[in-house]
Amino acid sequence: MAERKHPDMWVEPEDDPRVDETPDSEIANLVQYLRRYRQTFEMKCDGLDAEQLARRSVPPSTMSLLGLVRHLARVEHSWFHRVLQGHADEPKLFNPPDDPDIAFTGAVADPAVVDEAWSVWREQVAAADGWLGTVGDDDMARAVDVDGEPAPIRDILLHMVEEYARHCGHADLLREAIDGRTGQ
Repeated sequence: MAERKHPDMWVEPEDDPRVDETPDSEIANLVQYLRRYRQTFEMKCDGLDAEQLARRSVPPSTMSLLGLVRHLARVEHSWFHRVLQGHADEPKLFNPPDDPDIAFTGAVADPAVVDEAWSVWREQVAAADGWLGTVGDDDMARAVDVDGEPAPIRDILLHMVEEYARHCGHADLLREAIDGRTGQ
């Protein structure tokens, strides 16, 4: 294997799978940001085993990379399926009434738990992307009900970008504590 120019980065800059395009619309721009943060998050978890993914940050926090995968699956489902597509009556993922923090507390070092988390996250991302493919710039100001208040689709998409950006920052710190790798 050739020596890497940037051994502390996930990939060499020329091999980065995240593609920047020139979006031609508001929706395309927001979708590109969201897709890039999703890819970044996935890259930060790449190559880790179940124990590493489930490793908690610092007590008493329950945060782990695996917990973030489960949390982000729940967030994708809640916003894209329950709110934006109007299925609010469906239960939230990873959210039983007896442990609302189950996305994190249930993130245990078990390969089956890891496989399920990634499977559910990928399923929710694909479903969200399918719905996003039906949205145009004319829809961005359309409001949906969020806890009895109108919220434009644009604001929800911006929130999703913010959600991933925040958690990619958490993932940077978690990953660095596991094996010293820092992100790009």
